[in-house]
Amino acid sequence: MMNIQVRRAEYVDVEELRELNRQEANCQVIHDSILRRGLADPYLITVNDRVGGYGGVWNSHSVGFVMEFYTLPQLRREARRMFHELLDEGRATGIEAQTNMPLMLTMLYDFAKDIRQESILFADAGTTNLPSAGTIFRRSTPADASAVRSGTFELGEWVVELDGAIVGTGGFLCHYNPPYGDIYMHVVESARKQGIGSYLVQELKRVCYEAGKKPAARCNPTNTASRRTLERAGFLTCGRLLVGDVA
Repeated sequence: MMNIQVRRAEYVDVEELRELNRQEANCQVIHDSILRRGLADPYLITVNDRVGGYGGVWNSHSVGFVMEFYTLPQLRREARRMFHELLDEGRATGIEAQTNMPLMLTMLYDFAKDIRQESILFADAGTTNLPSAGTIFRRSTPADASAVRSGTFELGEWVVELDGAIVGTGGFLCHYNPPYGDIYMHVVESARKQGIGSYLVQELKRVCYEAGKKPAARCNPTNTASRRTLERAGFLTCGRLLVGDVA
């Protein structure tokens, strides 16, 4: 009979196990920085007094939701029992999982109810050669910050300019598991439906690669316009972020 124990741990106790989890996932882990930043509590799982895996439970944002779980390969048959102990020790009320990470997805389906979508996840699937739609793509400057200060969006590292006015901005965030960079962008309402958004994403992908990062993206499941913009720029759906309440 295996003796499974779960205890609250320090981040350093699970750091190397997290690296194994990333390698096995081989995809962008969209909440990768949460445990490292202290926004979730790490738990170390032992089996017969030996390290067997780890888990993470949100302590902010989605408080009480299990957001990471991993077992060593040789203990994978005990994953359900280990996860059950994690739910108890972490007093978990919910579970989140990416559909492109099979172990966590299995735990979601086995232990959760009322499962729902939070995000659509995208991976780069090809290079595009979209026209600029008359815009200039360039790095943003301090002067640009003052130009959009009264606007409804924040200035990113890059902008697209049309007839001397900034009509779009964006960049890529690098606090995800290497080598991924998460593309974000915004186009002003008056400049939408002209191909500017897709061109902006295309160019953000290019500079992301030039910085040694692999472009990824996500959007809200109800945001059809953003999804189409990403797809025109060469992104394709690679998964979903699902959440559910502990059954």
